[in-house]
Amino acid sequence: MCVIFFYANSNPGPAGYKLILASNRDEFFERKTQTAAKWANAEHVYGGIDMEPGREGGTWLAIGGKNGIYKIGALLNLTGEPKPRNAIGRGMIVADFVNSTYDSYIDKYNQDLVSDCAKYTAFNFVSIEIGDPTKPASILHCSNVPPSITKFDEGLCYGFGNSLPETPFQKVHYGRKRFEEIVNNLVKTQNKMDPKMFKTTQEKLIEDLFELLKCKRKFWPDVELNRRAPNWGEYLSALNVSVDDESYGSRTHTIILIDNNDVMHFIEETMAGNDPDGEWIKTHIEKNIV
Repeated sequence: MCVIFFYANSNPGPAGYKLILASNRDEFFERKTQTAAKWANAEHVYGGIDMEPGREGGTWLAIGGKNGIYKIGALLNLTGEPKPRNAIGRGMIVADFVNSTYDSYIDKYNQDLVSDCAKYTAFNFVSIEIGDPTKPASILHCSNVPPSITKFDEGLCYGFGNSLPETPFQKVHYGRKRFEEIVNNLVKTQNKMDPKMFKTTQEKLIEDLFELLKCKRKFWPDVELNRRAPNWGEYLSALNVSVDDESYGSRTHTIILIDNNDVMHFIEETMAGNDPDGEWIKTHIEKNIV
């Protein structure tokens, strides 16, 4: 179970953001994972890496940036769908996309993916390509249940979870609305912002986004979530998931920002061990993509 909320705008104005993204990764605590960093085999890519045996090298969320062009990929499980025999790991879907250095590659990549998607367990794949201010950001959602590609417009706030976009869980519906409020409050201040206040405003944005990701309120009952996960539904109904008896929950919180000067901030909080009340590792990567 995971959630992602984002806003993309290729030409946001001097004090604006090309990308504002907030995401939770929900996973078993014992699953081996590398925290967010620059990838050794792809120095233009940043993100965490799955180290689970048989799934090494894949990822749930990453960003690749080169020559002023960013590629962002996120993978979300589709809960409650049948699993095909001999399904292969889905994490390479994201890794291969963000590792590509081809511009305007997003359409072809998704078309190739959907034409050969039966070998994967059910997924939502969200991809974004952004950078050239003369072109709108490309935003695509791809799924294999059923095989489909949907395009979305830039300049709006979106939220995706572990169901299809047309039937979002209640927590995703709430999260998207709250995310939109955070973004709209930021946009209102941009035109009258003193440049000296940019850092303070950014810190407040990050604080608000983390508060959203850590929301433990349960949005229950939820008809769609109950249909997809009848045994775990109530436990999974919060944005910040915690299933203590199963050592499962929201083990990583991630925020990615790209400002109008192409400065990227990749901010991650992830569990250091198997106790959500124990130590968390905080990572903040700042990088200018030119």
